[in-house]
Amino acid sequence: MAKSFHRKRSDNSINASSMADIAFLLLIFFLVTTTILEDKGIAVRLPVWTDEPIVAKTLADRNVLSVRINANDDLMVEGELLELEELKAIAKEFIVNPARKETLAEKPTKAIISLQNDRGTKYESYLSVYNELKAAYNELWSELSQRKFGVPYQDAMPSAMKKAIRSEIPFVLSEAEPTDYKGS
Repeated sequence: MAKSFHRKRSDNSINASSMADIAFLLLIFFLVTTTILEDKGIAVRLPVWTDEPIVAKTLADRNVLSVRINANDDLMVEGELLELEELKAIAKEFIVNPARKETLAEKPTKAIISLQNDRGTKYESYLSVYNELKAAYNELWSELSQRKFGVPYQDAMPSAMKKAIRSEIPFVLSEAEPTDYKGS
């Protein structure tokens, strides 16, 4: 009778049955604890949709500041080419009209800034112009808040104070549909 000699081999494998469970638990942990950054974008309040026909309102030309950006990203205010750095000062002067000029807005509550861009305008150019216009209003609000309440205009101030400031200098920006006026 032949003697069979079996050597007992040691098992070199690792028990990985719980590895899938651990990986799944880690995945769930990271999904639950991770915060996803969201782009904030521009906070714009859109008009309410209505089926009623829109009645055109006639505005005095002096109360509307026309700001255009063409396909070459050139900035034009009232038909004149300007540098972006000049826009904030021009917008502030237009809104407040400290010298009571006949060509600027009658008063801040009637001031409207009309922003129009070309379909070929770069998004960065549009945002730069929008930021300058918003900065003009922010500076005007801060100056008025300092005069009225002795504190700068900020997000943390009480809503009644903010409402009082914005009622005197409302942010009115009319955005027209983009056109194809290229370099004009």
